[in-house]
Amino acid sequence: MKRLFVIMLVLFFGALGTGLATAGDNPLEDAEKAVHKGFADAIPPDKIITVDQFYKVWEEVMAGKRNAYLIDVRTHPEFYAFHIEGTDHIHAGHVYTIPKKIKDPNAEIYIWCRTSHRAKYVAGFLYKYGYKNVWVFGEGVVGWAKAGHPFVNQFAGKFKITEYYQNFDEMKDGKPIWRIREFHPY
Repeated sequence: MKRLFVIMLVLFFGALGTGLATAGDNPLEDAEKAVHKGFADAIPPDKIITVDQFYKVWEEVMAGKRNAYLIDVRTHPEFYAFHIEGTDHIHAGHVYTIPKKIKDPNAEIYIWCRTSHRAKYVAGFLYKYGYKNVWVFGEGVVGWAKAGHPFVNQFAGKFKITEYYQNFDEMKDGKPIWRIREFHPY
C-alpha cells in the first residue's frame, strides 16, 4: 500500500512537472498575438499618442474648443471604479455598436483602455470599418495616473491615483494587491 502511494506520488509530480514545462507552448496565445498585431498594424503609427498629447486634446474637448469623441473601452466595472472626466464609455466587446453611434467616418475619435491592448483591437476594427481619424492613447489610464492627472467616479468625485499596481502577484502587508478586474477573486 505504501509502495503504491509512493508510485502515485511520483507519477503525480512527474505529470505536474511535464505540464508546467509545456505550459509556455500555447499556440492559441501565439495566434492571439498574431491577430492583435494585424489590428495594431491597421493603425497608422502617427495615430498612437502619448499622455501629454492626449492631455492637450482632453483639455480642448473639456473647454469646448474641440469636437472629438473620447472613448474608454475598458470593462464596465473598470470604468465605474474610475475614469477620465468627461469621457464616453463603450466596452471593447461592443465595438460593433460604434458605427451606429458615430456615423461620420471622418469623426475625430480617441480610444484607450488600461494600457493599450484592447484599445488597439478597437481602433484596428474602426479603421477596418472605414473610419479615417482614430487615435490610440497608447499609455491608457496607467499612463494618465502616472502623469498625476485626475480621475472621477460617482462616489468619490475627482481624485488622483498615487500608486497604480501593475502586478497581480505583488503583495503588501502579506495581502495580494489586485488590479481592477471584472471578476473578483473573492
